[in-house]
Parts: sequence; C-alpha cells; structure tokens
Amino acid sequence: MAKDYYQILGVSKNASAADIKKAYRKLALEYHPDRNKSKEAETKFKEVNKAYEVLSDPKKKETYDQFGEAAFEQGGPGGPFGGGFEGQGGQYGPFTYTYSTSGGNFDFGGFSDPFEIFEQFFGGANPFGRAQRRPTYSIEVNFMDAIKGTTKKVSIEGKSQTIKIPAGVDNGSRVRFGDYDVIIEVRPDPKFKREGYDIVTEEELTFPQASLGAEITVETVLGPVKLRIPSGTQPGTIIRLAQKGVPHVGGSGKGDHYVRVKITVPKNLSSRQKELLREFDKEKKHGWF
Repeated sequence: MAKDYYQILGVSKNASAADIKKAYRKLALEYHPDRNKSKEAETKFKEVNKAYEVLSDPKKKETYDQFGEAAFEQGGPGGPFGGGFEGQGGQYGPFTYTYSTSGGNFDFGGFSDPFEIFEQFFGGANPFGRAQRRPTYSIEVNFMDAIKGTTKKVSIEGKSQTIKIPAGVDNGSRVRFGDYDVIIEVRPDPKFKREGYDIVTEEELTFPQASLGAEITVETVLGPVKLRIPSGTQPGTIIRLAQKGVPHVGGSGKGDHYVRVKITVPKNLSSRQKELLREFDKEKKHGWF
C-alpha cells in the first residue's frame, strides 16, 4: 500500500518548508536506531527519512503531489532513478543519500551537503561507513544546563575527564569529545516546554488583569522579563517574546519565548464580590464584550 509522506511526517499538504523540517527533526530523533531499540523503530526511521527526502525538495515534492509515491519507485515517472540513472545508495543517520559511480549526479535528500544535517544532529559523524563510527556514551544533564551550557566530570574507560557541553543542546544532541561521541539526555523542566530553540510557558492571569490589562513578570530561560498584558486579553492568547529562547548551538541568535495566557476563575467569592459580578453580568447588553 502506498504511503502518504505527509501523514508519515504528521504535517498537512500546505505545511511550510520550516514545518516539514521541524516535524522531520523530531521524528528522526525519536526513531533513530541509536536511541530507539524497538522493533518498529528502524522501519519508522526509514519511512521518515524517505518522506523528508521527497518533501524537503521542491521539485520532488511537486512530482510527489502529482504522481504520488509511484513516481519515486524504480522507473517511475519523474522518479529519482528514471531516465537510466544507475547509481548506488545507502542510508545512515537522518537522511538517505544516493550517488553515481560515473560522477555528476548527486542527491543528498534535499541537502546541498550531506554533512550539513549530520553536523546538526551528531556533530559531524561520518555518514559513509558504520564501521568507522566512534564509541558513543550518554550523559544526563539538567534542563537549564542544556540551555546555558555546562561542564561535566565523567569517567571513561577508567579515566576521569571533563566534558564541555555547549549552550543550546537538546535531548538527543551529540557532542564530539576526543575519540568519543557523547549523546545528551536532558531532564524535562516542570515550567518550561522546549520546542526546538523556542520555549513555551503558561501564565495565569486573574479576570481583572485580563480585562483591564496589567504588567507581569515572566520567567524565561534567560532571566525575568517584564511583560505588558493588553486590556481585553482572551484565554489562550499567545504572546511572543523575541530572542528570549534557547541560544543556537555553535552560532549566533536565539529562539523565542511564547507565553500562553490562562485565565483563572476564583472558587471562593465574598458576598460583595458576588454582588459586583451580578451587576457586571447585567451590563453585558451594553457592550462589555
């Protein structure tokens, strides 16, 4: 049965390139054989890579939208092996690559450089030979240590060593250390939810604060920030704090912090408060909402 590449990545047909890439990163890390030892993980991993290889390339995506998966089978219309192309291929890590023995025809799953995605996922691991893979260890760090960077003392093969963990690493990130690779496992935080380089938190407002407007202090991973709440703010409103998210690993810039507004309803009211609310309710017909 033909597989729906959009469904595999969990995106709509109208999804942007950024949304497709974000969905792919999440699934590739979830099903990568180095992290997921379940029986179905390898199959899922291959499906995710194949779907992204097609949907991340505008020309391949257009062909897929027109002909479906059949276009990418051997000899299919517009497929990658159509037109007599004879090559070899393989799949390692988070992308599928093909190459021609006669030269002149390279396809690295929508990436201009096959090492580009490896550097982002695994710190530059060699994609062309499982035998050349480096010894791998895992290390657990706190959420804020992953955001700000830290050092960890570890014992590898009986030797005490200090590993520098760069700011911005995420769960599943791979750090190169000497002759080894270290996979980062990040403990979740009860307040901050991370989505890529962005942070999402929920802030509770009282009914008067949301109605009249207020200034509140929001805790971000970079420290407290004053936030002005506009009058008439509705439940579920999301407010963006630019550049208050996670620092980019090995580069400039930061993600954003998103504040999701939640309106609290008091459980215990005094007689006077109830009276005022009844008066307020009577005034709705005059355009309160």
